[in-house]
Amino acid sequence: MPQEFLMSRAQRLLALLQDLRGRRRPVTGEVLAAALGVSVRTLYRDINVLRAQGARIEGEAGFGYVLRPGFLLPPLMFTPDEIEAILIGVSWVARRRDFAMEASARSALAKIEAVAPDEVREMLDRSGLLVGAIDPGEEMTIDPDVIRRALRRERKLNLTYADATATATQRTVWPVALAIYETTQVLAAWCELRDDFRHFRLDRIRSADVLEAHPPRRRRALYKAWRAREPDCVPEGLTESDHR
Repeated sequence: MPQEFLMSRAQRLLALLQDLRGRRRPVTGEVLAAALGVSVRTLYRDINVLRAQGARIEGEAGFGYVLRPGFLLPPLMFTPDEIEAILIGVSWVARRRDFAMEASARSALAKIEAVAPDEVREMLDRSGLLVGAIDPGEEMTIDPDVIRRALRRERKLNLTYADATATATQRTVWPVALAIYETTQVLAAWCELRDDFRHFRLDRIRSADVLEAHPPRRRRALYKAWRAREPDCVPEGLTESDHR
């Protein structure tokens, strides 16, 4: 089969997947075929290919199709630059002092390698790109995965936080975002004690517990309000007033 056809089909499958991801209601095969510039017959074949690869495409001819969440297309259409970008990113994450994230990074790379075509695996093996030593900054006394879990579940956090003078206070916060820098990580959150947004360096958090209580505002709304206040998204030159 000609390489041009293979590449065209791979790109078409990705376009079909992206089209379905952008629709919340079922869409007919005729509409999808017209959007892709292919025949309805080809469209039905492409849907069957995606289903065989694990895509949860529900529906049938005459009724419409909808993609259920939770599917990632195998990297059959990654370009060499994209593969190298993924490899660098995974390697960078794996070298930080964050064991849960390191395990996830290595697991993600293993999954890519497991489903990748031979030529993609060869690119991973012979990329020649290396990530040097990383200074993770001050030792953290908490597991950053606790912070990420609170963000994902939209739960309040109870923190014991020490300022620059090592004075510790108890804080109940509503997590908004986690900024990851070369030598530190910073949690942006609404602080109930200060009744305002505050930034908390993870290496100054002495303890962190995820509470069952939800913040009274959804994280998306909090994030929007925080971005309006902090257009630079946690500026590098944080002052002590940001931590009070």
